[in-house]
Amino acid sequence: MKIVKRIFVWLRNILITLFLLNIVTVFVYKYIPVYYTPLMFIRLHEKEAEGIRHEWVPLDEISQSVVQAVVASEDNRFMTHHGFDCEQIKMAMDEARNGGRVRGASTISQQTAKNVFLWPGKNLFRKGLEAYFTLLTEWIWGKERIMEVYLNSIEMGRGVYGIEAAAQTCFGKHARSLTRSEAALIAAALPNPLRRNPSKPSPYMLRRQADILSLMRKIETVEMGFRPNR
Repeated sequence: MKIVKRIFVWLRNILITLFLLNIVTVFVYKYIPVYYTPLMFIRLHEKEAEGIRHEWVPLDEISQSVVQAVVASEDNRFMTHHGFDCEQIKMAMDEARNGGRVRGASTISQQTAKNVFLWPGKNLFRKGLEAYFTLLTEWIWGKERIMEVYLNSIEMGRGVYGIEAAAQTCFGKHARSLTRSEAALIAAALPNPLRRNPSKPSPYMLRRQADILSLMRKIETVEMGFRPNR
């Protein structure tokens, strides 16, 4: 019994330590740039890219059109949900149950938690961790920081990460100078940036761009709550 008790205490202490480390890590990332993510190292190991193109820029150095485009494309309830879009989850489950295509319902908050703290995967354990880190980032970071980290960490091509590297690679300009059309094309490349190139858009991407631009016009009057561009 003493051995069992020692094992229990040992496991408890490990869990408490991991929990505290997670809190500290999320808190630290609220204030410092996220220069590297697990996915970057995984892609290098998989030899998907020979190097990494990534340059951190603050949110007020990113065109507001980019923010509108990714919200319109990826998560139009971003400013009102608390990390999870229950309506989209229910719709995705209903579609799958009725024989429709299986699609994800991940919010920008969930994608950010996955990009920064986890590895790609769809098993229940990893999804549980994703939910855990999503709640932590919503609680500690807030929407503005989540958007800033998301735009600086998303994969945008082979070896290209973040909106600044994507803007320079695809359009030869800084993220703050992206137009509405260019922002919509970048958003159209998501969630499959390894196969979709904003600088060489396919007919599907052009159709998707038009849809995103239309959605952007509907949300552009909505107060995003972020600092304006300089």
